[in-house]
Amino acid sequence: MERRYMITGGGTSGHINPALAIAELLKEDAEANGDTCKIIFTGRKIGLEGELVPKAGYEFRDVEALPLPYKPTPKALKAWSAINRGKKQCIAILNEFRPECVISTGGYVSAPLIMAAKKLNIPVMIHEANAFPGRANKFLSKGSALVMTGFPGQENIFSKAKKVVYTGNPVRGIMFNRTKEGSRKEIGLEEDRKLVFVMGGSLGSATLTNFVFDIVKKPEFKDVSFVISVGKHNSVEITPEIRSYPNLEIRDYIDRPELYMSAADCSILRAGAVTCAEITATGACAIMVPYPFAAHDHQTYNANSLAQKGAGIVVSDDDVKAGKLEGILTDLLNDPERQEKIRKASLDLAIKDTGKRINDAIREALGNNP
Repeated sequence: MERRYMITGGGTSGHINPALAIAELLKEDAEANGDTCKIIFTGRKIGLEGELVPKAGYEFRDVEALPLPYKPTPKALKAWSAINRGKKQCIAILNEFRPECVISTGGYVSAPLIMAAKKLNIPVMIHEANAFPGRANKFLSKGSALVMTGFPGQENIFSKAKKVVYTGNPVRGIMFNRTKEGSRKEIGLEEDRKLVFVMGGSLGSATLTNFVFDIVKKPEFKDVSFVISVGKHNSVEITPEIRSYPNLEIRDYIDRPELYMSAADCSILRAGAVTCAEITATGACAIMVPYPFAAHDHQTYNANSLAQKGAGIVVSDDDVKAGKLEGILTDLLNDPERQEKIRKASLDLAIKDTGKRINDAIREALGNNP
């Protein structure tokens, strides 16, 4: 038989990547059961999802939507008008496609499809990646058949959903079962060489880039190798002098971050939901610097959920700018025992069967036995 699903979510990679991962899981599950699978995504063509979803090979439908202001303003009327137009578009698509359910990973672009599905009594399922749930997912979860969470302990937040299941956030299988020694060997790093890996997300982080470009010049770090992903839209000038430092490797993008996260004595990272899942999957010894302008400061919630269990250290963006990260990094590099404790705590939080949990939860919510 053909399994049919519609998926929505967008605006940022934090919504889009989990949506694409769930789509892959649904396809794999269908194939494993001898079925075919057809999936349609909805979102904004002008948004990041309009680029990434078709690139991944999925059918994409552009529907109208605008973000709702936090306070009542004339823009709110305009936003509701756009959402209602998008809802009508989605009703037409749902009537034509007839999916078993619709799945949302959040963002304002998800509102039209979820509202349309509810009107047509099509089961709604939500995946919330962050420790502090987004506004759209919280608002739209009322009456939903299922809410899947990336972090534990969110049952009260989604109390109006029919069922809440802690599944974790989906990451690629290649992230798991890595060893520090094996990864260091794979990237060609000397056994006794200290390595710091820095990644500020797909767009990079001026705060983290400036930090690295500053300390790499200092004599006390000359024997430490730094690998930094500055992002494709890096805003920090990279001078010939900076490029000349022998202990610094600058990349626009890291295709296989798991190699460096597992190989490094310390990784300095933002704290998006997927990054946090990758930290635990690889057992990284991480210093997390939450992006300060994330909605509701959700990256700080994500980072603290790990740090409270010993699985990393949290340093604010302001503290990095104030020069406090250098001392923290120095102390950690000189304390291998603490590094290993953080690694173990990270690995203890890893969820290796996220894919199975998601597929099982969706099947059960639909009344399909595994």
